[in-house]
Amino acid sequence: MGQPTPAPNDDWWRSAVIYQVYVRSFADGDGDGTGDLAGVRARLPYLAGLGVDALWFNPWYLSPMKDGGYDVADYRTIDPAFGTLAEAEKLIAEARHLGIRTIVDIVPNHVSDQHPWFRAALAGGPERELFHFRPGRGEHGELPPNDWKSEFGGPAWSRLDDGDWYLHLFAPEQPDLNWAHPAVRQEHEDILRFWFERGVAGVRIDSAALLVKDPRLPDFVEGRDPHPYVDRGELHDVYRAWRAVADEYGGVFVGEVWLPDTERFARYLRPDELHTAFNFSFMTCPWDAARLRTSIEDTLAEHAPVGAPATWVLCNHDVTRTVTRYGRADTGFDFAAKAFGTPTDLALGTRRARAAALLSLALPGAVYVYQGEELGLPEADIPLDRIEDPMHARSGGTDPGRDGCRVPLPWTAGAPHAGFGGEPWLPQPAGWASYAADRQKGDPGSMLALYREAIRLRPVLGDGPLTWLPAADGVLAFSRADGGVLCVVNLADTPVDLPAHTALLLGSGPLDPDGRLPKDTAVWLRG
Repeated sequence: MGQPTPAPNDDWWRSAVIYQVYVRSFADGDGDGTGDLAGVRARLPYLAGLGVDALWFNPWYLSPMKDGGYDVADYRTIDPAFGTLAEAEKLIAEARHLGIRTIVDIVPNHVSDQHPWFRAALAGGPERELFHFRPGRGEHGELPPNDWKSEFGGPAWSRLDDGDWYLHLFAPEQPDLNWAHPAVRQEHEDILRFWFERGVAGVRIDSAALLVKDPRLPDFVEGRDPHPYVDRGELHDVYRAWRAVADEYGGVFVGEVWLPDTERFARYLRPDELHTAFNFSFMTCPWDAARLRTSIEDTLAEHAPVGAPATWVLCNHDVTRTVTRYGRADTGFDFAAKAFGTPTDLALGTRRARAAALLSLALPGAVYVYQGEELGLPEADIPLDRIEDPMHARSGGTDPGRDGCRVPLPWTAGAPHAGFGGEPWLPQPAGWASYAADRQKGDPGSMLALYREAIRLRPVLGDGPLTWLPAADGVLAFSRADGGVLCVVNLADTPVDLPAHTALLLGSGPLDPDGRLPKDTAVWLRG
């Protein structure tokens, strides 16, 4: 069962293109309306044709699905809605045969309230020490133990019938684990080994900076350092132990680390901790040349001292899809946030998303592509009575939640449900079939064709650094491959002249009649 440790120089992850699979919405193999491992296995040739190096799977474990699978009840069991452990092992092996590695998702901050540990804790067993149970404040313990807020809205505490409260930084169905307890640490190291021994190449770590809490559980004070539950110093010991496990198998980590302090962010990427971490400043940056350049420069600078590769991503399962985001005017709210009724120019958004695809794929480091981005899918409006994301209910209905970027994919234009399978668990919008993969496959001007060609050409960029080139205001221009390949992106309002070059390798759109680069267009050039 165990996999041989790759050679020490097997650093594929430093420049990989990694495709994010949200299994529930990828492809339905058994016709029940829910995506599954059979559906993924059937679409492996499509993924191989796209040219990706690895697949990152959102949680596929046994789960009540109160938070899209991020409420895990058993890490060693595949949820029956998706298939079986044997199918997962086949999928890992079949993908690897096609040259595609597998990355699984671990959620160490919390488990499901249906996890055996938590159920035993509710019964009064010693497992209570594996969580954060506390008496309440107030005359009768009727107030939460502190003032912490849930990431999903409302208090981060829920009260039990016996009067005690338990901590959950996310939904009440996701009780936080006590990472000061050795059993919690040992269990997660065993889980890592379990999946590495089944052939996975890496692990994505959800909410990676939130695990450790101040044991006093004090009230939150703005600006206090250290924070009571974000980026605690003890966390680094956890990830050093994890790195030792990964090194046994040649495995890699990518952490979901949301930290504004670049120096503290880089600490997680030291040689004995995580290999990579997601770069969120680029993903949430508006379509603005100066701000994008600052984000790129800051990202590369914060990774340089620890020798870690940057990661680039335009979208994931938690944020508004790129086409929709880039088609919105500046509304004054968080660029990646969800909002009801925001006007969107999809033609503009698509043009910019095509240019952004070439920009992200030209940058040094690894690139993550969320499923459906290669099809140019927009954010979908979900009817209120079909929204499942707990963020909607926890916000009192003011936040539409994240379901709009999780709508099942369209595969075949002429098939029922656009070829996804059975009637999808989330409704597909009218016209969804116009984005179908089979329709785009034969269109050289499609978003799918652009992604396939960019990924095919990406090795010509080499492993060298990025060098900025002189450019007009509103234009990003840089070279890769020791100056042999240039990337130019025009975010200005008027067409611009291209720098000297010998060939046009790829463009997100056509040049104008005078051979200039139109606005909201990107090209790769041979120098």
